[in-house]
Amino acid sequence: MGVKGFVEGGIAAVVAGCSTHPLDLIKVRMQLQGEIPTPTFSHHYRPAFAFYIYSSPYTAASTSSLHLPAPRLGPISLAFRIVQSEGLLALFFGVSATVLRQALYSTTSMGLYDLFKQRWTDPDTKTMHLTKKIAAGLMSGGIGAAVGNPADVAMVRMQADGRLPQAQRRNYKSVFDAIARISKQEGVASLWRGSSLTVNRAMIVAASQLATYDQIKETILEKGVMQDGMRTHVAASIAAGIVAAIASNPVDVIKTRVINMKVEVGKAPLYNGAIDCLMKTVRREGFKALYKGFLPTVSRQGPFTVVLFVTLEQVRKLLKEF
Repeated sequence: MGVKGFVEGGIAAVVAGCSTHPLDLIKVRMQLQGEIPTPTFSHHYRPAFAFYIYSSPYTAASTSSLHLPAPRLGPISLAFRIVQSEGLLALFFGVSATVLRQALYSTTSMGLYDLFKQRWTDPDTKTMHLTKKIAAGLMSGGIGAAVGNPADVAMVRMQADGRLPQAQRRNYKSVFDAIARISKQEGVASLWRGSSLTVNRAMIVAASQLATYDQIKETILEKGVMQDGMRTHVAASIAAGIVAAIASNPVDVIKTRVINMKVEVGKAPLYNGAIDCLMKTVRREGFKALYKGFLPTVSRQGPFTVVLFVTLEQVRKLLKEF
C-alpha cells in the first residue's frame, strides 16, 4: 500500500492516543511516585480505589525535612487528586504532544510494519511467520521511536508538570513551546534524552502489539472461531494490548524517570543513565517499582490498542478504493 499504510496508521494512532490520553497521564504520574520524597505518614501501598486522607498536627514546613516516603496512590485515587487539585482539564495536559508523538512515531512504525508485511508475506499462503512479524515490529518500532523521541520527551514533561510544586513547574504552553524551551535551556541533544530507552520500549511494544494482533487475528479466522469483523478485531486487540503492557512496563518506568529528570547547570543529575536509574529504583523501592503504573498501563494499553486496530480496520475499508 506504500504511503497509504502510513496514512492509515497515523490516523488510527492519533484517534487512539487522544481518546486514552488521561489514562496515559495517570500512568506517568504513578510511575514517578516515590521518586521525590514528600511529607507523609503513610508507608504502605494503597489499593486502586483508596483515597489519600490523613490528618496531622504537623505543618508541611515542619515535616518537609523528614523526607518520609510518599503514599503509593492507586489510579482512581490519583485521578481524583489530579481533578481536585488541578482541575478536570489537567487530565488532558500534554495532549498536543500526544498528537505530535502519534503523528511521528506511530505513523512511521505502523507504515514501516505494513511495508515489511508486503515484502515478507508468503505469496501462496498470504501469511507471514510469527518470527518475521516480531522482527518487523522490532525494526519499525525502533525507527519510529527515534523519529518521535522529541515529542515523547515533551509529552512526559507536560504530563508530569502538575505534580511539581508551583515554583518548580515548567508551565509549557504547548508541545512546540516545550520543545523550543527544552532545546534552549538544556540543548537540542536533550530532546533525545532517554532515546535508547524509548527505542527499546517502542521495539518491545511494536513487536508484541502488532505481531500479537496479526497472529491472533489470523488464528481466529483460520480456526473459524469468528468471521473477519468487529468482534475479531476487538478480541485480537485486547490480547495484543495485554501482552504489550506486560512486556514494556519495566522499560517504560525507567524511560519516564530519565526523561522527566530535571538537569541544572552545576548540579549532579538524579540519574547517570538508564542503568543507574534502574539500580537506584530497585534498590530504593524494590523490584515491584518496575511495575508501577501497571494497572493504568494495561487499562490504557487495552483501550488504546482496541481503538487503534478497530479504527485502523475501518480506515482501511474507507480508503480501500484509493
